[in-house]
Formats: sequence, C-alpha cells, structure tokens
Amino acid sequence: MALHPPHTSPARPSGALETGEIPSQRRRGRGACSNRSGRFEAEIREEVDDGWEGPGALEGLVTCVQEERAKSIISRNVSPDIGFDRSINPYRGCEHGCVYCYARPTHAYLGLSAGLDFETKLFAKVNAPELLERELSRPDYRPKTIAIGTNTDAYQPIERQYRIMRRLLEVLDRASHPVGIVTKSALVLRDKDILSAMAKRGLVKVALSITTLDRKLARAMEPRASTPEKRLAALEELSQAGIPTAVMVAPVIPALNDAEIETILTRAHAAGAREAGYVVLRLPCEISGLFQEWLHAHAPNHAKRVMSLIRSMHGGKDYDAAWGKRMRGQGPYAWQIGRRFELAAKRLELNAKSFDLRVDLFSPPSLPDRQLPLF
Repeated sequence: MALHPPHTSPARPSGALETGEIPSQRRRGRGACSNRSGRFEAEIREEVDDGWEGPGALEGLVTCVQEERAKSIISRNVSPDIGFDRSINPYRGCEHGCVYCYARPTHAYLGLSAGLDFETKLFAKVNAPELLERELSRPDYRPKTIAIGTNTDAYQPIERQYRIMRRLLEVLDRASHPVGIVTKSALVLRDKDILSAMAKRGLVKVALSITTLDRKLARAMEPRASTPEKRLAALEELSQAGIPTAVMVAPVIPALNDAEIETILTRAHAAGAREAGYVVLRLPCEISGLFQEWLHAHAPNHAKRVMSLIRSMHGGKDYDAAWGKRMRGQGPYAWQIGRRFELAAKRLELNAKSFDLRVDLFSPPSLPDRQLPLF
C-alpha cells in the first residue's frame, strides 16, 4: 500500500483555513482537519483541486489497515511520572480520531502524517498474542501489571474484526498475569467474560476515559469513540460484573471541558467507578498545530482563550515535556484544576482504596518448543 497520501502545509494563518486543508466533506467523521507532513519528511505536500477530479475529490477518506508481524510486543518505560513500567499496543494509529491524542506524532516514524493518516492508515500487530506468550515464558521474566490502551486504543473499531485484544486477554488469563486497561470504547464489554474471570483472582482493572459529557463536543473531538453515555453504561455494566473500574478525566482542556470535572466524576461514581485520575491536555510535536486547526474550525470563539490558558500552564509554551509537569501543568490555573479534582474525588470517596493487582498467581506459559527443565 502507498505510505501516505498528499499532505498539507505545516503553517496556518491564525483564524483562517489553510490552503490545502482537507475539505470537510472528505474528512466527515474524522478528528484532524489536515494531513500535515511528518516532521521527518524532506518534502511538504499539499492536496490541491486542479479542476480535473471534480466531485470525486469529495469522496470520504477510507480506513486502510496493514497487517504487520511485530518483533516484540511488551514495551518498557522508565518514566518516573507514569505508574507502570510495561505496556502493550496491539495497533499503531487509532480510528477513534481523537484530535488531541498525544500518540499522533508516533506516525511520523512510519513516514506518515500525525493528522488524518494517524486515524485512517492503521497497523495491526496480528502476531501480538503469540509474541506475548513467548515473552511471558522467558525464564527471566518477572510479572508486573501490563498496561494496555496507554498509547492507542486496543478497543478501536478495527478490533471487532481483528480481535487481537481478546486474544491477548486469553493469554494473560491463562498465565494469571495482571493487566490494566484504559479505553474510550464500549467494545470492552465484549470481553466481559474474560475480564470477570480475571477480576475474581484480582488480575484486572478497567478505566474508561471520559473527556466530556457533551455529545456534540465529543463527536467533534473524538469522532469514532463511543459516546459519553455509552462509556458510562460500560462502566456500570463492568462494575456490576465485579470488575474494578476507574474513570480518567482526560484530557482536561481549559475553557473547553474543564467545567465538567465534577460532573464527570459524579456520574462515573454513580456508575460504579471507585478510582479516578486526570491529565491536562498535552500538545507535543505536531499535535499543537493540529489542535489549533481544530479549535479554529470547531470552537473559534474559544480558541484564543484555550491556548492562552494552556500556555499559562506550560511556562508560556504550548507544551512542556518535563517529567512531573507534562501531565499536570504548573501555575495558578493548573493548581486550580488539581484542587477541584481532588476535592470532588474526596467528596465522592474516589481513590479511598487502591485496587492493587496480584502478581503471585503468575504461571508462565509452557511453549511446545521450550526445552523442559532437567529437574
């Protein structure tokens, strides 16, 4: 398949549509407004209507999936501000199309755009379950909670077809290995049978990420994720099945959805969530330009205020990648968001008890080609 379609220019005049921006008719149901060239590309391309294509130029963007065979599946990290040291990403790119997604810049390493390419040109790691089984069986492997959904969503729409996440859960279930899941999709309910069985042994917790309860805003920001109401319903059904649940208010965007913090926590608590967390908006690399394009297209009256507050939380910059600051920000407005979250969580008794997952039940997979021990 072709690596990428024509891209748009990386520069955009404030408050104006960029020349070469993908027409709204074509990107209907998508999050990003353009397909800017990746930061490692030597060329910048623009899609231009030369008058020859006519109505065909307005055909909608189609999701393309390329199957790949990964070499390894458990990713490691040493970031001090992240509560896990290993994770799994069954897919690269995400069809949910969340415009603010901090994982978008990873598509640049594939020679693709962090814009529309990220949500339309996807990669499925079809051998992920086999790799996981092999990596868990290594003699030197020591179990700790594996996080899934921390980069791209494992329950994005193409999971219905590929079922990679379900097969990963089957491996983890057989090995009695702990897993923490974060998702924006009600598709997680499909795997309630496995999750319930694991929950009885203290091996799983599921967090639903809820950005806003405003369906119209959610549709614009995260067009192919489950609606807020469906996510709340999923929280309730999982909780009733005995599966520990949490809510992530993420990302918190000042002057856009931050007024909803208390309401989201209240609704999630009523649905059964007993843990909660939040992350302020992060705009690394290409995300800043893509997000500002989106603001001018969907919330032009808020754009200036939103960016002003974001910069006030990052020392005058669009983003500060420093550990300890990137997730929460700093300054008066960041402090206010943090205190509001803490007070609401305390009132609702969220985070009053931590659900620590068990590692003592782990039983390494036994592979047929693995040499048996002598004694």
